Amino acid sequence: MATTRTAHTVWDGDLLEGNGIVSFDSSGIDRQPVTWASRSQEANGKTSPEELIAAAHSSCFSMALSHGLAGAGNAPTKLETKADVTFQPGEGITGIHLNVEGTVPGIDNEAFVAAAEDAKKNCPVSQALAGTTITLSAKLV
Repeated sequence: MATTRTAHTVWDGDLLEGNGIVSFDSSGIDRQPVTWASRSQEANGKTSPEELIAAAHSSCFSMALSHGLAGAGNAPTKLETKADVTFQPGEGITGIHLNVEGTVPGIDNEAFVAAAEDAKKNCPVSQALAGTTITLSAKLV
């Protein structure tokens, strides 16, 4: 069964001085403020499209890796994934780096890295972001 998730943003003003509020309609989590400054300079308590992409990518990748490891008979105890999305004003998103550390009984680091590479390739968010360079660091802890 297909699912659709919805969010919307209300933006007031021009790009440089304006501001917006991102609403997460499907989940109902708190609304988040967004500005050009929070995107191109310091966050200062506001979000950005890149932070939202990082959240989506780190969670999707973690799910894909967990599924792949469990399917191979080595369910993880814990995965901690960080996604760094780099934005360059005037250029756009210039890259995404995933860093995952895992506790996975019965597996060596080489097999973990291979599973992580497969998850990076096959996670639906990675596939949606295929026009961007995505790099990966993976290790067991």
